[in-house]
Amino acid sequence: MKGERVAQLELLLKSHPEGLRRAEIARRLGVHRSTISRYVEELKNKVELIDDNNLIKIKNPPDEQEIENLSLYEALALNMSAEALVSSIDIQNPHLASGLRKIAMSMRSYAPKISDNIFALADKIEKSLENSTNRTKVYNKILEVLIDCWVSGHIARMIVESGEEVEMAPYFIGFKEDSLGRYPITVTGRLRHTMDIVTINISGIKSAIMLDETYTIPDNLKPFKTKEKTPGYDAIDMIPLTIKIKERSALNSFSTIIHSDIETKINEKGELICSFKAENSIETMLRIIQSGTSVEVLSPESYKKRLLSYLESIINIYRK
Repeated sequence: MKGERVAQLELLLKSHPEGLRRAEIARRLGVHRSTISRYVEELKNKVELIDDNNLIKIKNPPDEQEIENLSLYEALALNMSAEALVSSIDIQNPHLASGLRKIAMSMRSYAPKISDNIFALADKIEKSLENSTNRTKVYNKILEVLIDCWVSGHIARMIVESGEEVEMAPYFIGFKEDSLGRYPITVTGRLRHTMDIVTINISGIKSAIMLDETYTIPDNLKPFKTKEKTPGYDAIDMIPLTIKIKERSALNSFSTIIHSDIETKINEKGELICSFKAENSIETMLRIIQSGTSVEVLSPESYKKRLLSYLESIINIYRK
């Protein structure tokens, strides 16, 4: 127990390089003031302490780095920030990993676990940079081959992500543009021995070489067709419904079966009334039943009767 208190005292004093009074140390450690002197004397065997106007502090060597004076909370905040840096690819670089290692070294004496964690984070950053560099080298090499093929009019042979071998006559390189600039992401061309034109993500290509066979881009090359949007479902049989909504969220369950604008109004009792055209289908009935007491059908009367008849037929099944 005494050794634990001495370790806590060392951490406390390193977190407060300006020094602390004995009463404050006792309060922070949760011990009686009379016992502090024993812990101080024990700690003197490990580090050099000074008593400056009743302030107990650790005497730092003149060349000691200021980073060693981090408080416990500062160390924790630094540790969490370092973890966030690992996932921030845009700002990762070797200097960041090196700097984190130096900080971890400075924290070794008073926050060993956090220090070890920061060392591990620095290793992760370096490993991530190494993998990223390797991927970039492969990407740039493949892009160079594709551009050479396109410029010289030669067929490219590629191994794609699935392991399949593809031979293509590159027609053009596709680019993506964002706030950081414009960079190539795809290659589009005709598959060899076919008339099929395909687009392949460059990042999914494992290797690429230029073949001796040449090709020419046809002068009458037509714009590539985009897939037409599938027309939405147009319900033939519609029914005008007016419902009373007791819980507004219940209206969300009707979103896929409503085929008109929703007209809303508040009646004299302050209740929300909604009118719209919905599919005259079993699906609409199921949505109403699913909403329970949150929804009440007001009109048409014929639909109310049909809904009631449907509910009774369900109940009768379980009455047998």
